[in-house]
Amino acid sequence: MLGVVAGQMARRFGSKNLVIVGSVIGAVGYFLVAVAHDREWGIYLIPLVVGVGFGMAFAAMSNLIVAAVPAHQTGVASGMNANIRTIGGALGGAVMAGIVTAGAAPSGSPKEPGYTNGFLMLAGVLLLSAVVALFIPSVRRDPRTHAEPEVELRHAESVLVPGGTVVGDESE
Repeated sequence: MLGVVAGQMARRFGSKNLVIVGSVIGAVGYFLVAVAHDREWGIYLIPLVVGVGFGMAFAAMSNLIVAAVPAHQTGVASGMNANIRTIGGALGGAVMAGIVTAGAAPSGSPKEPGYTNGFLMLAGVLLLSAVVALFIPSVRRDPRTHAEPEVELRHAESVLVPGGTVVGDESE
C-alpha cells in the first residue's frame, strides 16, 4: 500500500533516502520478530512495520533505477530489478532455512532459537543494505523545490513489466 504514495514521498524526500529509511524500518521489524515474537501485539504490529519498510525501499529503488537509465532502457532495467529481487529472495529463503534448521530437534523440527537467529540475521542484512544504500548516487534535485525530476515511469508497478521497452513506441 505504501508503494502507491512512494512516488510523492520520493519527490519530497528523495528516492535514495527512502531506500535507506525503508531498509532501517524493515530491520526494526525483523528485530522485533526476533525479540517480541511471543507477544500478541507483535502479530499485528510487526508485519505492518516490515511491510512499510519494504514498500518504501522497493518502490524507491524502482524510481532510482528508472531515473538512472535512458528512456529506451527503462523496461530492461525494471526487468533486471525484478529478476535480481527474485534471485535474492530465493537465495535469502535458502539461507534463512539453513539458519532455522541448523539447531533442529532430533525429530527434525526447528527450535525457537533457530527462528530468532534467522530473524536477527535478516535484521542485520537490512541494516547492511541501509549502509550500502548510502553509496547510491543521488538523483539531481531541483535547487528551489528540492524535488526529484519527473521520470516517465515513477510508479512502483513499473517493475511488473519485466522486459522490453515500456516507454516510447518502438519495441526492442
